[in-house]
Amino acid sequence: MVTGGNCGKNRMNQSMKVFKFGGSSVGTPERIDEIASWFHQAVEKEQCRAVIFSAFQGVTDQLISMAEKAGKGDDTYTNDLGRLEERHIEAVRKLLSTSEQSQAVASVKFMLNDLEDILQGVFLVKELTPRSLDFISSFGERLSNYIIHLAFRKHGIACDFLDARKVIVTDDQFGSAEVDMEKSLANIQVHFASSDRLQVVTGFIAANEKGVTTTLGRGGSDYTAAIFAAALDVEELQIWTDVDGVLTADPRLVREAFSMDVLSYEEAMELSHFGAKVIHPPTIEPAMSRNIPIRIKNTLNPAFPGTLVGNFSGGPEYIIKGISSIDHVALIRIQGSGLVGMAGVAQRIFGALAAGSINIILITQASSEHSVCLAVLPKHASRAKRLLQKELQHEMATHRVADIIIEDELSTIAVVGENMRQTPGIAGKVFQALGRSRINISAIAQGSTELNISAVIRRADKQKALRVIHDAFFYGARKTVQIYVAGTGLIGRQLISDIFEKQEWFLTERHLDLRINGILNSRKMLLDEHGLAGSDWEQQLEASPRNPDPNALLEFVKIHQSPNTIFVDATASDDLPACYEQFLAQGVAVVTPNKKANTGSWEQYRKLSALARDNDTRFLYETNVGAGLPFVQAVSDRVASGDKVTRLDGVFSGTLSYLFNSFDGSKPFSELVRDARENGYTEPDPRDDLNGMDAARKLLILARLTGQEVSLEDIHVENLVPENLRGDIPVDVFLEKLQESDAVFEEKLQAARKEGKVLRYLASMDGDGLRAGLAAVGPDNPVYSLGGAENMLTITSEAYSEIPLVIKGPGAGAVVTANGVLSDIVKVIH
Repeated sequence: MVTGGNCGKNRMNQSMKVFKFGGSSVGTPERIDEIASWFHQAVEKEQCRAVIFSAFQGVTDQLISMAEKAGKGDDTYTNDLGRLEERHIEAVRKLLSTSEQSQAVASVKFMLNDLEDILQGVFLVKELTPRSLDFISSFGERLSNYIIHLAFRKHGIACDFLDARKVIVTDDQFGSAEVDMEKSLANIQVHFASSDRLQVVTGFIAANEKGVTTTLGRGGSDYTAAIFAAALDVEELQIWTDVDGVLTADPRLVREAFSMDVLSYEEAMELSHFGAKVIHPPTIEPAMSRNIPIRIKNTLNPAFPGTLVGNFSGGPEYIIKGISSIDHVALIRIQGSGLVGMAGVAQRIFGALAAGSINIILITQASSEHSVCLAVLPKHASRAKRLLQKELQHEMATHRVADIIIEDELSTIAVVGENMRQTPGIAGKVFQALGRSRINISAIAQGSTELNISAVIRRADKQKALRVIHDAFFYGARKTVQIYVAGTGLIGRQLISDIFEKQEWFLTERHLDLRINGILNSRKMLLDEHGLAGSDWEQQLEASPRNPDPNALLEFVKIHQSPNTIFVDATASDDLPACYEQFLAQGVAVVTPNKKANTGSWEQYRKLSALARDNDTRFLYETNVGAGLPFVQAVSDRVASGDKVTRLDGVFSGTLSYLFNSFDGSKPFSELVRDARENGYTEPDPRDDLNGMDAARKLLILARLTGQEVSLEDIHVENLVPENLRGDIPVDVFLEKLQESDAVFEEKLQAARKEGKVLRYLASMDGDGLRAGLAAVGPDNPVYSLGGAENMLTITSEAYSEIPLVIKGPGAGAVVTANGVLSDIVKVIH
């Protein structure tokens, strides 16, 4: 529930509103014409008495650039002046009828002549004073509002052009003048008492007591509108811009940012102080002093209600209202044992900086009093250091204060919301989100009002920080998952297809936003920080200009990493597993069906597990053994529960399972091998299956899970490839000559049958060691009943000593393997 402090009630002009339009709203004559076309109704319906416009989009920057060029003696400012004139004359011609243009063009040129004269003067003396810059900057609003008030008249709106310099009085602080609020409010009230027509008012500009032009600083047009709203005591101030109100974050950096319905004055001030551009800090004070709500609306989407800022408490279900940032700050560190217990040191530090007109963005001090950190704008950092060195020179000479250190290339992020007060765990949630994304915090500050938590971080991490905090607070149970897939063979292609096909289901049913942010194969690499589209990923990958580069991939991941970032190795590469260490060290989970990393040295195997543990991430490889069957999970669960595994037995090769489940004597063994190869059940060279090494590697992985420090050399492996066919022999020659060994395999089959048994290629671990080979098994052995390409694992342990734990199912195939990889991806998140 939202409650308000009598907002908009019992005021002098209960139904009146003041409107303000920013530069982006009047960026083109077409936009101005659109505003004029509907503003007639607004004047009547809202009883609007004042509308404030900024300069046309980009004009203020253009004026400042011209002034700076002239001050440096660069005569190319005249070219810019010519373009400025063309733009404003073109606006007159597009907005006014032919009969109205002559007088308007003359007035515009008269103003531009004044501008030309002052620029010429600056050029001649080669000096640009703050006073001259304010006067030059004022032409943007003077030109735009004069032209717009004529456009309004053309649309039948009775209005006058009001130069705010006639009513707003300031001091002489050029560039950001201080308003004499008492005199200004009185002047505005007197002016409106003598006129009942709509006033089109110049924003941003004012004048001092002597009538000299001043400006109100960046965002000054908003401030102008707030001053008029306060003077007229209106019901509402509307600020029209190019976004749908105050968003939860900068939409250029956080694509999922959305508009807030309501904000309190305090929340708006905090967000604006830390970089939110929609409302400028000075704007809020005049409106807040009169309890006037401020509504932020979008010129490009006028039907959208926007954001209402006022004297509100409570609000929507979100604990925070927004995350803002200051892109570039410098951190000044003052530390030393002499600071401990030194009375008045803070006053001296802040006084020295205040005397130098240096604004402090953020302050934090350790409870030990050993150090003080100050965040300032980078352009002030060196001067601030000199001032502090001068102020603390005695303490530094006696080594009570160490050298003052400046850290640059930093940003400040601020998490803001009134609901943070008295809500436990907010700071922990912020820092956990940053920590899981490997974002280091240089300084932390929180005010006693508990309205804001601020942190200083590396500038390179700013966008990532905004995204992960936004995700943590505004999507509740929903988790964004970034997935990078290496390999587009059968398994990789199936996995990518499955993820895209099931994206909507995962989002609605499991609150998981699965995004594939990168795909690479042996030829190309495709990356997208927002996630790839599923419809044409193959075409996008083929058209990508990037070469496959794991190091470049890792750098991309570091920049855009979220708390749930996963690298999937769906290749059979010998080289790619060497990159796992780097991903795990970065906190990126690794999921893979590739067995190479887990069947190398024991030291490497242990290192990968330790890296995952130490970096709070996961290294999952369920599909190393049994495709999508939970063989790895089953053994891991036994060990994790303290159950001692005493024996493992199983059929782990889908190829060998298929061959011996089909070998019933109706076909020679060599013919079965040839048929299996033609149907895609074997590797291109069937010897890679028949040599037993695939089954041995899988046994090794399971044995290591039980804690056995073993390697491939410790496994006795029966190689089914005849010895004379193991060398460098072409595959077709091997297949042709394999039939010479058919009698050997037939003999083994008949011997097993005589005992009522069948042949199976078994891999086993027990007290006698590890072995993989052909065995004859009877009906009492679970593998006796296997069919097709089924795999099976039996686990004997202290808990399962009488009846082993048996897991059976399809142990090969792209569909089940890809599904197993996807299951591992989900395990990483949960």
